[in-house]
Amino acid sequence: MNNSTPLSGKKILVAVTGSIAAVKAPILVSRLIKAGVEVRCVITQSAAKLVSPLSLSTLSRNKCYQDKDQWADNQTKPLHISLAEWAELIIVAPMSATSLSKFASGNAEGLLGSILLAAQSQIVVAAAMNTSMWSNQAVKNNWNYTKTLDQVISLEPSEGLLACDRIGEGKMVNLDIIELASESAFIYRAQNRLLTKDLKDKRFLVSAGPTVEDLDAARQLTNRSSGRMGVLIAQAAKLRGAEVDLVHGPISVQEDLLEGLNTYPVRCSTEMGAQIDHLQPSAQVIVMAAAVSDFKIKNPTGQKISKEFFLKSIFDDLEISSDLIKNQTKKKLKNQIFLGFAAETGSDNEIIGKGEKKRVLKGCDLLMANPIDRNGQGFDKNFNSGFLLGPKKMVKNLSFSTKLSISHQLLDEIRNFKS
Repeated sequence: MNNSTPLSGKKILVAVTGSIAAVKAPILVSRLIKAGVEVRCVITQSAAKLVSPLSLSTLSRNKCYQDKDQWADNQTKPLHISLAEWAELIIVAPMSATSLSKFASGNAEGLLGSILLAAQSQIVVAAAMNTSMWSNQAVKNNWNYTKTLDQVISLEPSEGLLACDRIGEGKMVNLDIIELASESAFIYRAQNRLLTKDLKDKRFLVSAGPTVEDLDAARQLTNRSSGRMGVLIAQAAKLRGAEVDLVHGPISVQEDLLEGLNTYPVRCSTEMGAQIDHLQPSAQVIVMAAAVSDFKIKNPTGQKISKEFFLKSIFDDLEISSDLIKNQTKKKLKNQIFLGFAAETGSDNEIIGKGEKKRVLKGCDLLMANPIDRNGQGFDKNFNSGFLLGPKKMVKNLSFSTKLSISHQLLDEIRNFKS
């Protein structure tokens, strides 16, 4: 069982350009080092006025390279070539408007400009700038060009309070998303492939997390689902160009992992069903990863029931919740693809058998049956495994891996699915 992350042991070049978001670069470098990455840094002249090259050198345990180092007389090979060849991934965070313009126009001025043109590895680009600059048509043209490059993973800025005291788009995407993009790049690098925008014409509807059914004013029915699997599927689809709607119950993943998604928080199964109903007609792919509570109360009370009467009162009023997946597949539109999930226990054959029975009963095109009784995986864990089931007795083993890696495997199957 391999518990290492996709970043462990990898070589990443972190490039920092002249946006105020450069102050976050030391934190990013520190996080990568803790993940087991070998890090080298490059900083532009403008960025060096905002963050100390010494801090990046200290945190990365390597020299932080600047323009003045490009043609130093102690080199046996051009620095921009050696760094470009060394890096298995390049992260430009932040990417300023100036550096974006140089990159999009093929301008090799400065050490970073030369590195980016010489690079053969994937490049994660996280833009950050003032709202007016971001909305400028020239900047938009440059950004849209980078989105056409398979080599580039483009992370658009989010909305928030900027250094200029304005609230709007321009804030660099949070570091969790940058790490997800980096991990995704290495997942595909292991297959000698690039992470591309192969889902750019798709709209996904994903459900995630548990639902909560109130029993009385103090008690509730729920389950152990954290929502991580569904959230990572949603983010993986977004990285690959899809527009994503995420309907989620009370999840226990960090808030930053929701950035960039169209989120619809709900509490109970009735609310989740209504929201999915509303969004389903516009989606081409529906991923039902939520762990919906199996039971609910017909007539929940706003009062606390005394424990002497609790069991009789509750069980007399208990009913089975609606099967959300089955309800939605009945409304399936032409060319929609449904992926369901089934959390199971038992041997591999038992899990496959139970999963296939549910796939047919619920009307799913595809269904992932995953064991929840095995160490280190399942509910509230970073790892998972299972079996992807489909038409014509299709069974694909999804071996033990990170949930992000499993997410990309599922998306590959969805992209290639033919009923």
